[in-house]
Amino acid sequence: MKKVLTSLPFILLVSVIVGILIGLVANETVMNVVVTVKYILGQLITFCVPLIIIGFIAPSITKLGKNVSRILGVAVLLAYLSSIGAAFFSMFSGYALIPNLSIATSVDGLKELPEVVFQLDIPQIMPVMSALVLAVLLGLACVWAKAEGIAHLLDEFQRIVLSIVTRVVIPLLPFFIATTFCALAYEGTITKQLPVFLVVVVIVIVGHYLWLAVIYGIAGAYAGKNPLQVLKHYGPAYLTAVGTMSSAATLAVALQCANKAVPPLRRDMVSFGIPLFANIHLCGSVLTEVFFVMTISQMLYGSMPDLGTMILFCLLLGVFAIGAPGVPGGTVMASLGLITGVLGFDATGTALVLTIFALQDSFGTACNVTGDGALSLFMSGYVRKKGIEESDEHVELFNASDETKLGIGYDQSEKAAEIGAR
Repeated sequence: MKKVLTSLPFILLVSVIVGILIGLVANETVMNVVVTVKYILGQLITFCVPLIIIGFIAPSITKLGKNVSRILGVAVLLAYLSSIGAAFFSMFSGYALIPNLSIATSVDGLKELPEVVFQLDIPQIMPVMSALVLAVLLGLACVWAKAEGIAHLLDEFQRIVLSIVTRVVIPLLPFFIATTFCALAYEGTITKQLPVFLVVVVIVIVGHYLWLAVIYGIAGAYAGKNPLQVLKHYGPAYLTAVGTMSSAATLAVALQCANKAVPPLRRDMVSFGIPLFANIHLCGSVLTEVFFVMTISQMLYGSMPDLGTMILFCLLLGVFAIGAPGVPGGTVMASLGLITGVLGFDATGTALVLTIFALQDSFGTACNVTGDGALSLFMSGYVRKKGIEESDEHVELFNASDETKLGIGYDQSEKAAEIGAR
């Protein structure tokens, strides 16, 4: 029982419930404190994201050696195929279901959140996409130049970042999630906005689960492994994503969950794939956006876009998803040009897309994060089939019950001796 009460999923669930309850009864004075704490925690967590991306991806690339270019290409292709697959699945579902729906559109009556009392800005050392490109280029250059000294330096940096993740980011996440849901409950999003498009939101969430079943099934069949051995560890990451509404902010917990799935995942594919996919694999957000734009087109303009227009939109949206930041609303914000240019939405339609997308953004993000495990399973199967050996050096993220101890580059005898000593 004690293990359940101290587990991350339970703590996160309690954070959600406590946040909602406080938000429903809080006055403006209390919310001044809440929004300020939320802002500061969000700034701190966001600041750590580029460090996590560089700290995990760059060292992982150096360990892949001469096979890195091929593996990186396969990973990007997988992310794109998953995104456009989700888009087409959503498109055909939309043509089948939307004509039978009757949806109200009023979303008025929301409270305004108070201003932040103390605005502590903690700018990132660089944008998320800059960190992703830097990590990839740095890792590739180390391999091409055989820069062993820099490779060892990156390993040390990875160890530093892991300390930040386990001692700073993960302990702060429950408080950040609680303040997020407190703000949603106070302004009325949970009680007033959600029922407006409840039917559509439920359909989309079911679609998320169906698409996850598809990609996990394909990955498991290709890798020759039971995908449930990966999926069963993703509960904390899913719940964290629901709270943070950001793939990037959920990255620390996603890494922890994926490390528990080794095997069938390969540890080098976890360290390489999870941070990479967190920024380029947004299948849940893509699936959501496609269904929503079709719904709103039917609602405002009397008909859904024709098949040719939607196919073009889906193919381009998959490209935009790869470049979209893994932050709340990142996919829809990056693709506003497609919504207005390809679909021809006016200001009202665009605003309605942003509104309804925000209602379920947390669930789309949770689908993105959980789907990363499927792609990592596929990548693990790919490197095994190609005979690409795993590096002896690896990163292990221990559970909180292991006092969040970090192990890097241990061989089995050293690890066994340490476990015995404990």
